[in-house]
Amino acid sequence: MKIIHLATTDMSLDWLLGEQLSAFRQAGHEIIGMSAPGPHLPAIEANGVRHIPIPALTRRSTLRADLRASWQMYRVLRRERPDILHTHNPKPGVLGRITGRLARVPVVINTQHGLYAQPTDRRKKRWAVYLAERVAATFGHLELVQNPEDAQVLIERLKVRKRKVQVLGNGINLDRLNGDRQARARMRTEWGVTDGEVVAGVVGRLVREKGLGELFAALHELRPDHPQLRLVVVGPQDPDKPDGLSAEAIAEAEELGVVFTGMRHDMPECYAGMDLFVTATYREGFPRAAMEASASGLPLVATDIRGCRQVVEHGVTGLLVPVRDSAGLAAAIAELATGPHQRARMGAAAQAKARRDFDQRRVIETTLEAYEREWSRRAPRRRR
Repeated sequence: MKIIHLATTDMSLDWLLGEQLSAFRQAGHEIIGMSAPGPHLPAIEANGVRHIPIPALTRRSTLRADLRASWQMYRVLRRERPDILHTHNPKPGVLGRITGRLARVPVVINTQHGLYAQPTDRRKKRWAVYLAERVAATFGHLELVQNPEDAQVLIERLKVRKRKVQVLGNGINLDRLNGDRQARARMRTEWGVTDGEVVAGVVGRLVREKGLGELFAALHELRPDHPQLRLVVVGPQDPDKPDGLSAEAIAEAEELGVVFTGMRHDMPECYAGMDLFVTATYREGFPRAAMEASASGLPLVATDIRGCRQVVEHGVTGLLVPVRDSAGLAAAIAELATGPHQRARMGAAAQAKARRDFDQRRVIETTLEAYEREWSRRAPRRRR
């Protein structure tokens, strides 16, 4: 089959979906990526995936650009005539499902990486997102939902037909994360960390939504009594987002001793240099970095939200804290930073859970089965 995967940016097609697209191609399908163009195009095409740019597609909310992007998608879909359109990310998920059906794509599938609103969000935001998702779901044939809590919302609150919703889960390449001890020493030397210091690692884009403000406040509270604690933040700046971290905020954090590494392509080595992993995020679907940290044998401190709850088993593989609670965050980090035996016990349990629950091969197999099933349901109708 010819299958187009639609995402907002080429970074998603490369980092988020790259290994899955390779697996789908190895299964015999023609795989095409469609997104806004960017610096990841060479890596995508080196992976054997043809890329079609949608220049108007942007992460910003602009009606004119969204309408232009939808028209560009429609023209591509009518020209390429794929058998399946598989959409990802919030905006392409809504625009793509609607445009795909209008362009008469036989099968339209959406992966729900995480509803952009949660039950705890303000009603205005929550119902705007829910309405868009409910309308888009009527145009799609199948919702592959990473998080079971989102599946429940789709069925019970949004009244999406149960037969159109399938829990997919999420997974990573477990073989990449081997906990190399030589890499640990090399990373800590690069970060300027001594053997006696405890590294709390953070991975993600430098945006307020990741809870960085609360995290820096927690570090400020911890510094006097825990001078051995160091915070290392791995991830790029995101100037397109209105809550992107400013240069002034980064400079203030650096004065607290925070190390910013920028974007990295050696994540297994970065995890090896950490002693514990922290995510103070406000919103997640099924966080990839937290799964990778678990597979690397790190104990976790995470906010008690949808997504993190599926990765972290409180008291067993890590600690869950209330969202936007810098004091709770500080207490949890301090508990793990001063408890090496607890870190070792939770890290081992996290690694065992990752091996049991986070293997991406299961996600790939489930997706390929969904392709075959949905196509077989509609191929006879298309032939008629």
